[in-house]
Amino acid sequence: MTQAEQDLLTLNHRLLESIASADWKTYQELCDPSLTCFEPEARGQLVQGLAFHHFYFRLGAAAGAQATTMASPHVRLMGDVAVVSYVRLNQRQLPDGTAVTKAFEETRVWHKIGGKWKHVHFHRSPLPG
Repeated sequence: MTQAEQDLLTLNHRLLESIASADWKTYQELCDPSLTCFEPEARGQLVQGLAFHHFYFRLGAAAGAQATTMASPHVRLMGDVAVVSYVRLNQRQLPDGTAVTKAFEETRVWHKIGGKWKHVHFHRSPLPG
């Protein structure tokens, strides 16, 4: 794995941790303001910008223990653009103490802008179960 690929995986993990902990400041730092996405919450619509995501950050982090894992990550570098694909495993402890895991197929696009990688697009789909 190249240093650039490792850097992108580190940045992507940092992004996922900011989502899990509702850390809006870090999320904004890592994302381009023109971020686009397709995700289940958007109900089939292409979302543009950060306002849609800010709503969920304002709700705060989920209570209880939680962990996020990128399973089988793959990085494809194309000059100043990179695609990071993986299955995201979200583990959470419910208030009654039960542990649950949800899985999502994710593809995240990063663009090197002004010498820094910025998250510019993602597609997230839930896996059954």
